[in-house]
Amino acid sequence: MTAQAPAIRRGTPAFIRANIAFFLSAFSVFASLYSVQPLLPMFAQYWVRDAGTASLALSATTATMAMALIPASMLADRLGRRRLIVGALLITAALGCLLPLTQVWWQLITLRTLMGVTLAGIPAVAMVYLSEEMDPEALGFSMGLYIGGTALGGMAGRVISGILSDLLGWRLGTGILAALILLAALAVALLLPQPRHSLRDPIRLPELWRRCRASFDDAALPWLFAASFLLMGGFVTLYNYAGFRLALPPFLLSHSAIAAIFLVYILGSASSTWAGGLSQRLGRRKVFWGLVALQGLGVAITAIPSTPVIIIGLAIATIGFFAAHGVASAWVTRRARIGKAQASAIYLVAYYLGASILGTLGGYAWTAWAWPGVMLVSGGAALLALLVAIRLAFVAPLPVPDTPVSPLPPGGV
Repeated sequence: MTAQAPAIRRGTPAFIRANIAFFLSAFSVFASLYSVQPLLPMFAQYWVRDAGTASLALSATTATMAMALIPASMLADRLGRRRLIVGALLITAALGCLLPLTQVWWQLITLRTLMGVTLAGIPAVAMVYLSEEMDPEALGFSMGLYIGGTALGGMAGRVISGILSDLLGWRLGTGILAALILLAALAVALLLPQPRHSLRDPIRLPELWRRCRASFDDAALPWLFAASFLLMGGFVTLYNYAGFRLALPPFLLSHSAIAAIFLVYILGSASSTWAGGLSQRLGRRKVFWGLVALQGLGVAITAIPSTPVIIIGLAIATIGFFAAHGVASAWVTRRARIGKAQASAIYLVAYYLGASILGTLGGYAWTAWAWPGVMLVSGGAALLALLVAIRLAFVAPLPVPDTPVSPLPPGGV
């Protein structure tokens, strides 16, 4: 890497290769992560007795993923971002191929826990790679496309595993998905460009602590971390238990029909790309709170006991969540001046801890109070996230940097 190496500009072959590779990476991560979500009612019926315990098939993965993110960022500083992304994807695909072979509950949970560790390697550094390698004019599109890949991956993982598990059994359903992820991992290994603007930067624990602490000294970053926890926790809670609700009277939907509802994730993919461009034109402060409010509106709509209305509510919440997450993700990587990789990792730690803690809490709320309990967790998280977003609207932007080496665009963030 040299200081004179040009950034990746829109329309170049490297731009196309990088965006395809990161889209496939995001797709693979979230397809692997959420493939078990539509299967939770099956697990509750056949392997365990309650929704909270069944949710461990997902929560165990998100929890270990959260704990592994900062160590993964350190490993990336030593090994290089590309090597970590490719290696993590290949190992994840191998673990996914073993998942259909499990015979008892603890084996499935063990594999899902290990997948959380390997999956952490991609989101821990993906947004940092993009912010370092992409030209500022291309970053918003690329970041939005990456977040869009997470939306489509989450959707495809749920739909493929849900429908095929209903028709052919969960082992074959998850096995087919694992084969697709293996193909995607091989494509990423071939397409992802070598980074030209990142240095291997091995750091010791005292330096890691200094870089992490710098994020909490910033006026905006801690609020973005809190928003991440609340938005993701409320969103996962909503989808975790929508399947339980829709399988019961008066809805009585099949597993295939419930899995098909996740097709609304297409809207999330489009909204994240759209929001990336909108935030660059109008400013993140002006749009973020409105996107958070949109997620909360979708959660509120699901209170109406009508299948079409519930699906509309889920769609609106999905649009709001992925748009808000895309804006917040880019905001973190552009705002952080010290320890960019660590700031991104902390954001994602909060993100997946929200999924684990609120997602499991929502299961016990469902057992105790049915859908009003889920609304209490998911809606309460959305309301708190809106208050955080309003607070962020009044945080002062960073000053214009004095030197050209800062990653921040003119005018601050």
